[in-house]
Amino acid sequence: MTSTCVAAAPGRTAIQGWVAAITMAVTVFTVVTAEMLPVGLLTPMGTALAVSEGTAGLSLTVTGLVAAVSAPVLPLVLGKLDRRTVLVGLMLLLAVASALAAWSPSFGVLVVARILTGIAMGGVWLLTVGLAPRLVPRDSVGPATALIFSGIAIASVLGIPAGTSVGELAGWRWAFGSIGVLSVVLAVALALLLPALPAAAPVRLADVGSVLKIKQVRVGLLLVALLVTAHFSAYTYVRPMLEHLASIGPSLISTLLLAYGVAGVAGNFVAGSARSFRVMLVVIAALLAAAVPALPLVGTTVAGAVVLLLIWGFGYGGVSVTTQAWNHAAAPQAPEASSALLVGVFNAAIALGAFTGGRVVDHLGTDAVPYLTGLLALTALAVLLTQRPKKLEA
Repeated sequence: MTSTCVAAAPGRTAIQGWVAAITMAVTVFTVVTAEMLPVGLLTPMGTALAVSEGTAGLSLTVTGLVAAVSAPVLPLVLGKLDRRTVLVGLMLLLAVASALAAWSPSFGVLVVARILTGIAMGGVWLLTVGLAPRLVPRDSVGPATALIFSGIAIASVLGIPAGTSVGELAGWRWAFGSIGVLSVVLAVALALLLPALPAAAPVRLADVGSVLKIKQVRVGLLLVALLVTAHFSAYTYVRPMLEHLASIGPSLISTLLLAYGVAGVAGNFVAGSARSFRVMLVVIAALLAAAVPALPLVGTTVAGAVVLLLIWGFGYGGVSVTTQAWNHAAAPQAPEASSALLVGVFNAAIALGAFTGGRVVDHLGTDAVPYLTGLLALTALAVLLTQRPKKLEA
């Protein structure tokens, strides 16, 4: 392998490391919010661009697919560029993409903007996955990783609702414009607050192939595919599920999803502090397998739906940090090559989950979707129970 682990930057204090980690958490929050922003803006976007809501929804799908493709490719073209410089460039690219989306006079222009967003998102996520060990002391890596990835959960709690509110108050174009302004601010902050992040060596295509030969890397990618597809097959359609199962109105659904997001943040930090990420993944798979399929049975009342959403949110909240820990432990000598694969599979699973869930909804109804989630989560649990934890976590 040409890629090797790089130690934390020397000569920096713990406080500087934590400030950098907080900055990265806000960066992750921003790119995830940018990706998911169309969710709450489909109707006004479709009206303004003269397309249906379904067509407008493709602006979300294309971002996930581009991120899935760009993440494995970017390490091959970045060479030995300093990763701090790359992160700054990616946030400036996100700013350009957001400005283009805000201006877009047609759906075609919006798609171009969303393609650029996907490239920026795939790159930021890729470089974030193994960043904590280079920012903070070794004994703080777990909590710092959880902090950085809390940006994903917090985006679902605050970012998407905030973007939707901006869209309602000032128009959907201003929501994209706000992301552009925040991206420029973060580009400056990253340039000032991150240490130099030299690449250990250029990542070659052979490195990615070598990483794939490692059994536990393949197992980790399979777990990501199963758990993320399981989640998004149901979560994409959680609103119609709740409306149908418990006759819950839009205002209460917003409150329930906020509670779900708060539980997800808690799950993220608990997972990041866990001593064994394998055990934590077992817990996550079990919670998803139990809570989501119970929705058609127990989620027919508001109280039942609340309990199940809290369990679901807590469980899925730990997926990012635990799968990243598995990935790093499986291939510590090739962090960028393995991270590229992880991010690619993760984003592909998001798109696959939304697509598969949609087919189930169209043919079998919303009540059937939770059972697909349960089946996939149980499959992930079975995979986990066949693994030997000492071999992986030594």
